[in-house]
Amino acid sequence: MDQAPDSAHQAQGLPGCYRHPGRETGVRCTRCERPICPECMVSASVGFQCPDCVRTGSGTGHSPTAARPRTIAGGTLTADPHLVTKILIGINLAVFIAVQARSSLLNDLVLLGAWSPAAFGPPTQGVADGEWYRLVTSMFTHEEIWHIAFNMLSLWWLGGPLEAALGRARYLALYLVSGLAGSTLAYLLASPTTATLGASGAIFGLFGATAVLMRRMNYDMRPIIALLAINLIFTFSPGFNISWQAHIGGLVAGVVIGYGMVHAPRERRALVQYGTCALVLAVVFGLTLLRTAQLT
Repeated sequence: MDQAPDSAHQAQGLPGCYRHPGRETGVRCTRCERPICPECMVSASVGFQCPDCVRTGSGTGHSPTAARPRTIAGGTLTADPHLVTKILIGINLAVFIAVQARSSLLNDLVLLGAWSPAAFGPPTQGVADGEWYRLVTSMFTHEEIWHIAFNMLSLWWLGGPLEAALGRARYLALYLVSGLAGSTLAYLLASPTTATLGASGAIFGLFGATAVLMRRMNYDMRPIIALLAINLIFTFSPGFNISWQAHIGGLVAGVVIGYGMVHAPRERRALVQYGTCALVLAVVFGLTLLRTAQLT
């Protein structure tokens, strides 16, 4: 026997968002009455509207640009929500190919604290010698195929949904500042002659921000916590030659920035979000100066 539509919904639970069918929601657009999840909710004078109704100005009497649809963090919805992630993957792949073609390039890009050919002499190479660019270039540098393959798969899996949720500018700020935080903690705590490379610090920042976002949207956090726990086990396992400092630095920065991104009050959203990024950058700058003073 067929069920009536209302009975079927009650038996199956809440309906799925019309843009994200896997996300159950009890909120509907006040214009078209389609179900919308928190990511798709756009505040209206009464209730919430879906991005399509806001974009077209359906029944509002306003132009389509009067109220542009926004992500949960206030970013603008775009036709390709994964564009920045694709560009970041492309940059990593381009640097990897360049390193494979010219191996000597690797020495100029990796994170190196301080190195001198003369014992106990002043550093002639590394961040302590003024090569601060290494804090950034090391984030995009990989030597082994398994290393870049694992990192790029993680970047695509974590980065795509985060970019869609935060918006391009906020997502890029999260990625770069988290990566810098990871590089800085490695510079601060690791041996100055240890070469560090890879996007892992930035990716752990995406892990942290994803956990904060899922908590904010009341999603089941068990999958991301389990995956993060597995990665942390590998991070601290002997024999893997992994920079735990970069992973922890990126993770902490990702949690802090992610919290600022998704919990910022609407009336001061941009100030809080980019102020949080600036605060983390200030800490990064201060720790870099401290370590440089220790090594010179």
